Amino acid sequence: MAVRTPVSGAILCGGGGRRMGGADKGSLLVGGQTILDRLLDALRPLTPHLMIIDRDATHTTAADVRVVPDLVPDCGAVGGIYTALESSATDRVMIVACDMPFLTTAFLSFLVDLDDTADVVIPRDAQGRRPLCGVFHRRIAPALKARLKTRTLRVDAALAGLDVRDVTEGSLAHFNADGRLMMNVNTPEDYRSAADGHHYP
Repeated sequence: MAVRTPVSGAILCGGGGRRMGGADKGSLLVGGQTILDRLLDALRPLTPHLMIIDRDATHTTAADVRVVPDLVPDCGAVGGIYTALESSATDRVMIVACDMPFLTTAFLSFLVDLDDTADVVIPRDAQGRRPLCGVFHRRIAPALKARLKTRTLRVDAALAGLDVRDVTEGSLAHFNADGRLMMNVNTPEDYRSAADGHHYP
């Protein structure tokens, strides 16, 4: 599937999974596949440049995927995004969290093709912005580094002042017929919902 400009793909796997009892969320099975493998399958048609961003680079995976340790440890998702941008082979990076099992190639391609001029392109639904599923331009890496220095570790706060394009809920509807597109597996209850096919509450 062609895209207008080159893009890399990065999956953020550095979280501690505290609400999942410390489980590695990317390794959880949904539909007979790990969430991590589901995400890699969704990203592969978009780019040959695939990365897993992890705290200690212990993930083992396919030969076509680089595992990159956090450049600035213990800085959460903002640190992971910064690491992905600094490690990218392209100017734009499709960044997703490792706990989103229902993202699709069609939807990610839509985000990539939507706007190649914005600093960031991210979905917004009834729960608000979903900044851990978005397209980020690496020109914002210095701004994120400055946020890390001031310990601004909430993603929305770190993006303040940048050119962010929100993709509204109406634009998501075509890709979200079952209501699970943007589901995060954060808790055991979420995982049961994802694994048995029930809609996310």
